[in-house]
Amino acid sequence: MPTQEKNFWATTVDSPAVAESCELPETVDVAVIGAGYCGLSAARTLAKRGASTAVLEAETLGWGASSRNGGMVLTGMKLPAPTLIKRYGMETVRRMYAASLETIDCVEQVVREEKIDCNFSRCGHLEVACKQAHFDGYEETAALTRREFHHELRIIPKSELRREIGSDIYFGGMVDEASAGLNPARYVAGLARAAQRAGAYLFDHTRVTSVELETNRGAGKFRVRTSRGVITARDVILASGAYTTEATPALRKKIIPIGSYIVATEVLPADLARELSPRSRMIYDSKHFLYYYRLTPDNRMLFGGRAAFFPETENTVRQSAEILRRGMIGVYPQLRDAKVEYVWGGTLDFTLDVMPHAGKIDGMYFAAGFAGHGVAAATWFGTKLAGLISGEPNDIPFDGIKFPAAPPGLRSGNTWALPLAGAWYRILDFFT
Repeated sequence: MPTQEKNFWATTVDSPAVAESCELPETVDVAVIGAGYCGLSAARTLAKRGASTAVLEAETLGWGASSRNGGMVLTGMKLPAPTLIKRYGMETVRRMYAASLETIDCVEQVVREEKIDCNFSRCGHLEVACKQAHFDGYEETAALTRREFHHELRIIPKSELRREIGSDIYFGGMVDEASAGLNPARYVAGLARAAQRAGAYLFDHTRVTSVELETNRGAGKFRVRTSRGVITARDVILASGAYTTEATPALRKKIIPIGSYIVATEVLPADLARELSPRSRMIYDSKHFLYYYRLTPDNRMLFGGRAAFFPETENTVRQSAEILRRGMIGVYPQLRDAKVEYVWGGTLDFTLDVMPHAGKIDGMYFAAGFAGHGVAAATWFGTKLAGLISGEPNDIPFDGIKFPAAPPGLRSGNTWALPLAGAWYRILDFFT
């Protein structure tokens, strides 16, 4: 079978039906822009609490990063704990780390309550060290995590690494048993069906073109203009991530859309699959310009990374296929003769400070900047935003931290400088 420029996960799921003829309601309590994990999680929670909620999606439900990622449900954050502590202080970082653990529980609870068939498994994740210096830092990381965050990480020396991964190129590893894996397309489809069952209105192929705040006698409401008409809402949630458009310019200038690309092999023999990943971990390496990889439930090797920094196009997807294949064989020489059957790309929402953010912007609720942790984080943030709208106290540790704008050339809609960012990460990988 030749390589298909197609998302493997999309072949495993039927998208929820959306009534094409259904008209937009004139008024709702909450309009949610974006039908990914965050938007659908928020809609599900709001609808269960009796709020009339409409989800507005420019493409199909789950079309963006939510159905194209590696399906890794990861603890922790993108930046190392010492960096975070220096930036925000220990108490805030304790709350952030606790939230990151809570995100995994949140996904597991949603899967269980809604009976979503998405191969959810608490298989744990394995970080592998590309340099001895990286491995030498793992012990300090594990000790800090145990002492300050009351969470256990397990160090795997190189001599024992074959129990975790069928590769000899790394200097050791670190395991977190709390992380999980799932089929991301099935999960987002299940979230959509759950939101529908709860009573939320879901509209695909409904592009938002502008959002205007109108005030009358001190009370405000939003007029959301779309390709299918206008809808009025008391509150708006921006859950558009890397695909945020000029309809919400204040958020758009904060987002850095970075391409991430994945290949998937043919189905591998069971004994070879066990050799490559004996414990079916979610695996990623210690580089800035990292690779991430895992077995799929049907024993394909899924291998991804920042093969190109530009958001996905036909050209970047094709170019990435060979780059990732070479990277995969570098890790696993056993796959030299394995056929790559699928290649696809997606776009992640990074921020300049590489942190997730949530709260309000221009009077609208938002969450963004998941930076590769979106399966768990976006689900959790969606429930939290729904809670704020429902009157719950704000306990989101990422709300209120400084949220810098992206420089011109990196921000969404104007990404000419992204290759320079990629080159910088390669330089960091060389020297660190």
